[in-house]
Amino acid sequence: MIGSYVAVGDSFTEGVGDRGPDGSFVGWADRFAVLLADRRPEGDFDYTNLAVRGKLLDQIVEHQVPQAVELAPDLVSFCAGGNDILRPGTDPDEVAERFERAVARLTAAAGTVLVTTGFDTRGVPVLKHLRGKIATYNGHVRAVADRYGCPVLDLWSLKSVQDRRAWDHDRLHLSPEGHTRVALRAGQVLGLEVPADPEQPWPPLPPRGTLDIRRDDVQWAREYLVPWIGRRLRGQSSGDHVTAKGALSPQDIRMRIAAVA
Repeated sequence: MIGSYVAVGDSFTEGVGDRGPDGSFVGWADRFAVLLADRRPEGDFDYTNLAVRGKLLDQIVEHQVPQAVELAPDLVSFCAGGNDILRPGTDPDEVAERFERAVARLTAAAGTVLVTTGFDTRGVPVLKHLRGKIATYNGHVRAVADRYGCPVLDLWSLKSVQDRRAWDHDRLHLSPEGHTRVALRAGQVLGLEVPADPEQPWPPLPPRGTLDIRRDDVQWAREYLVPWIGRRLRGQSSGDHVTAKGALSPQDIRMRIAAVA
């Protein structure tokens, strides 16, 4: 019976792509928190989301991990290192060493530390060439989890998110349905009874012609890819002026989820 949960990470855990009615993001961690809170008496559950988009592993370790350690919750979800892996020239072996040191700090303070692997990027045009690098990092994450007794939220094996409807228009972040499926899988990893199967098949889509696909690709490149590359060249991050959501009540999250639905 988990009575407190702290989410640590970057845009994935902040919930980018799963926008609530007030413009803020919901995301898989908030949705997962509701699944946990539903198993507690009303008002007997504490949840804090410390994640901020665009953050590198060292930034997460410097700013978020100490807060999570101080809160000493029953559960911490720790997803970090993905933005490092996307950067040219980074060594997944070296990133994994820093990841392990953070896991050691968290496991000493929290009851359980849930770690996550990266997604399989074979269907993401701008990231598919990094598939081998991500797989290498995933192998390290699983090994670290074995050494410290951490459950693993294995996103690589979640086949339902290979569907394009699981992704936001930017093709880099999950859609509300994608975040929902990850939350359900997180519940399964911890042995919860979840209300739906995260691998439930998607409804069939009508076929798309080559011209439609090309038009979508051009629009995506203009609207999302070019600005993303520009930020990288300027050394900017999408999270430079973003603050973490902090403590959230399950009731507020339920209301935002209902509005999104």
